[in-house]
Formats: sequence, C-alpha cells, structure tokens
Amino acid sequence: MKEIVIKTQVTSCQQQELPVELYNLVEVAKQKTQDAYCPYSHYHVGAAALLADGQILTGANQENAAYPSGLCAERTTLFAANANNPHTPVDVLAIACYTDGHFTEDPASPCGACRQVMLETEHRFGKPMKVVLYGARECYVFESAKDLLPVCFTSENLE
Repeated sequence: MKEIVIKTQVTSCQQQELPVELYNLVEVAKQKTQDAYCPYSHYHVGAAALLADGQILTGANQENAAYPSGLCAERTTLFAANANNPHTPVDVLAIACYTDGHFTEDPASPCGACRQVMLETEHRFGKPMKVVLYGARECYVFESAKDLLPVCFTSENLE
C-alpha cells in the first residue's frame, strides 16, 4: 500500500486585487445572485462566464419544489454557454453567493455535479478554465477546473 498526496494550488486575494477583467466578471456574478429563484433555501448563487471571444454569459440557481429538478448557477451558466456558443471556449467562470442579506464571507465551493460539468467544459475545449470563487472576505482563484476535481472522470475513462 502507498499513500498518494494530491495538492491543489489556489490563489487567495481580495476582490480589488484581481485583474480588472476578473474583478468585473465577479461583479457580474454578484449582480446575478439577485436573479436566483431560491424560495426554499434562500441561498442566491450567481455565475458569470467569460468566453474566449469576450462574451459574458450568466446564470443563477433555479430551485424547484421537487428538489432534484432544480439547477445550480454554475450549470445554468455553462450549459447556456455551451449550447449557444458550442465552438467558443469558456476562459473564466466566476461564482458568488448571497444569503441572509449579504454576500457570503468565505467563497462557496461548487457542488460535485457542478465540478464535473466545469471539468467537462474544460475538457471539451482542451484548455484550462479559470475559476474565481467570490467571498466578501477573500476570493479564491483556481487556474483550472481540474484543480477543483483532481481525481476526475473524463472521456478517457470510457475508452
């Protein structure tokens, strides 16, 4: 038996320390939290994707009384991006969360299903997709979606 250590590099910073392009994308994600439909959890999540051609597409979580029928902000955003721009890579995905009248202090981590969709989007275009998680106290910047899911399942596993 052997132990394997997996390390993930993440940059922690204040929003104002982000490059202007990322700062502005986070602002869009924060604004999008207000479009969330979350009458059950009251947990508003907004996401903004910067495409390689400069377009910004957004999404927000959408809940449903039949809980499994809802969808997270990350997936609404990436599915819209990939469906409407199937040949344009997503360069950056920014995510923000708002609850109890304020943005979360710490960055909220995407769920497993969202991580898998983020990884597939990255894999689809053959290039890393930067991920920015916003928190009022600090932001986390991952250079690749794979950093959020280092032991991952991709099309290579199906071969």
